[in-house]
Amino acid sequence: MTHGCLKCLKYTMCIANFLCFICGVALVGFGVFMMVNFKVTALTPSLPSFNLANMLLISGIIISCVSFLGFLGALKENRCLLLTFFLMLFFLLVVELTAACMLLLYENDIANWVEHDLNKGLEEAKGNHSDVSRSEWDLVQKTFDCCGVHNVSDWGDNVPVSCCLNDCTGSPTPQYRSTGCLDKMRSWFEENFLTTGISVIVLCIIEVLGMCFAMTLFCHISRSGLGYKL
Repeated sequence: MTHGCLKCLKYTMCIANFLCFICGVALVGFGVFMMVNFKVTALTPSLPSFNLANMLLISGIIISCVSFLGFLGALKENRCLLLTFFLMLFFLLVVELTAACMLLLYENDIANWVEHDLNKGLEEAKGNHSDVSRSEWDLVQKTFDCCGVHNVSDWGDNVPVSCCLNDCTGSPTPQYRSTGCLDKMRSWFEENFLTTGISVIVLCIIEVLGMCFAMTLFCHISRSGLGYKL
């Protein structure tokens, strides 16, 4: 009975990690696709690499590597791989919980930093008239139905097309989006705070279950004397 349960646990880990590996590879592919086809610049100059394409790429690599370790360790019943998988999940869990605590403790400071950096990024985008340098601002302004950091006046006389509600090029009285992106982002975060919190809790539960499964298999292999079976 115990052997059957452990065998079921082993193949459950294999299937779950294989699905996570496929998702991670898909994220890597999508991130590379965005980097090649969309020349985006970061909204925050303090973090020049903090854009959607890079975040997808990094997340995909992490998910792929961790899930591959879990899949191979469970399939081969390898103690070294299972222990590495456990430690990596534990490290990710600690990082996620630390980031969540920092966001809650320093919410106002982070909000002020984001506002300052968005203003700085917008000033840099204003100085460059090419569409490439504004692509990420255009994406944000269209997605959140906003314009500038606080309002359309932030762009001065160099208002991008993404701020327009109508055809700005052919209209004598163009209409612009009235709300700033900072307020829209803050409202979106507040509206999705519960969903984000639930998602983080679910992710932590999945990671804890993965750690429990890995340690259970690790202890079973140690007791059975299989060693570093490959």
